[in-house]
Amino acid sequence: MADILFVLTGAKVWTLNDGTEHPTGFWAEEALVPYQALTAAGHRITVATPGGVVPVADRASLTDPATAAALEAVEEFRRPVKLAEVDPADYAAVFYPGGHGPMEDLAVDADSGRLLTRVLASGRPLGVVCHGPAALLAARGEDGSSPFAGYRMTAFTNAEEVQGGLADRAKWLLQDRLVDVGADFQEGEPWAPHVVVDRNLVTGQNPASSALVAAELRKLLAR
Repeated sequence: MADILFVLTGAKVWTLNDGTEHPTGFWAEEALVPYQALTAAGHRITVATPGGVVPVADRASLTDPATAAALEAVEEFRRPVKLAEVDPADYAAVFYPGGHGPMEDLAVDADSGRLLTRVLASGRPLGVVCHGPAALLAARGEDGSSPFAGYRMTAFTNAEEVQGGLADRAKWLLQDRLVDVGADFQEGEPWAPHVVVDRNLVTGQNPASSALVAAELRKLLAR
């Protein structure tokens, strides 16, 4: 049994390139499926958000009543701790789900960036899925470069953003930004499960990859 930290976006909107605010939050499946898999294995989950705000699920991810009901039953999502007060050394692994919310807040959150830098250097498992890797953009080493440069990883792709209908309205695309900071981006087929493991970093491309990311985290925790 281990303590695992889930870092969720606190954003409720994603600001588009014309200044309009697109309702968002975290993607329910990407938080719920790993939560269920990891707690079923006996692990304990703590949720953190910027400022300790209660995270909001993207309404588009709640179209299945069963998903909405299961998410509502998870008490940890309703009582997050403040991200700035988290010591990553207290956790055996860290996980970031997606949704467009991280594009708004975690991509520029210095507290999250410092946490990610420490977890990566520690060798403890770090799982990130879909738009969650936007948070990696806030991580910086002592020389100002990304500690994730050179790591093989995946995330929500440009092709998926185009097919989702928001690419032309986005201020920036996640795949492009990750490549810009030096990531070795591994693109899978749109919407198909795709997971990349490089050392202690586990990344998933899209919502369909959530279960596989959780499975890889369980493998790393068992070592």
